[in-house]
Amino acid sequence: EGAELATGGTRRGIVVSTLAEARFFAAGGFDDILYAFPVPGWRLEECSALAQRLQAFQLLLDSPEGLELLRQNPLPGGKRWLVWLKLDCGNARAGIRPTDPGALALARSIAEGSPELVTLVGVYAHCGNTYGCRDIPAIQAIARDTTAAVLEFVTA
Repeated sequence: EGAELATGGTRRGIVVSTLAEARFFAAGGFDDILYAFPVPGWRLEECSALAQRLQAFQLLLDSPEGLELLRQNPLPGGKRWLVWLKLDCGNARAGIRPTDPGALALARSIAEGSPELVTLVGVYAHCGNTYGCRDIPAIQAIARDTTAAVLEFVTA
């Protein structure tokens, strides 16, 4: 009920951190779900099932290996893997640093490589490095730095 309220009744545009959550919301009629975890090879079969079932099941991608995994495992029926490039803007948990020369190359490879198999939806950054902040100004500083890093990367 909370997710339906949060989406204004659309049941679209939610982000989950586990496949169990994705399955739960899919069973509840949500059909636009971002799994906010870099594509896990060991869970690809579950991701594929959700991608086939939902109008838009999206994944994070943060490595050429992840991209190759998706290319080697195309979705049936003309569906495409929908991916967001995961940028690490200071959290150091997942993603590729936007200043890493490989980040722009990876974005181009996703966008231009095999768009009929894997489609770049956008870039994604999570400010998990705010969890240790002790006050609002510290959180705001991280948010500003992350926003600047993402905008600089997207502009490039």
